[in-house]
Amino acid sequence: MTTFDDREAAFEARFVHDADLNFRAEARCNKLLGLWAAELLGKQGTDADAYAREVVKADFEEAGHEDVVRKLVADLGGKANAEEIRQRRAELLVEARGQILLES
Repeated sequence: MTTFDDREAAFEARFVHDADLNFRAEARCNKLLGLWAAELLGKQGTDADAYAREVVKADFEEAGHEDVVRKLVADLGGKANAEEIRQRRAELLVEARGQILLES
């Protein structure tokens, strides 16, 4: 194998690794966001966990995170607006990435 082939294989492996970490961080962020929203809705325990799973599933409707924002705006009914949800999501994404990196 040539040096070029080695570099190409390493780049592809790094790309796959980074994509996996990003996917896991996004899913963790949505879970944390769902738990935050569940708290605003007064849900606790298994109800909060179930709601967080619903939020994670909502992210698979379309590319990006706006599907999650729309779900939460509708579910929260005025307890948080779209901009507050996006801001909280940005904060939780940093936290989620940190958690994923610590687990890896």
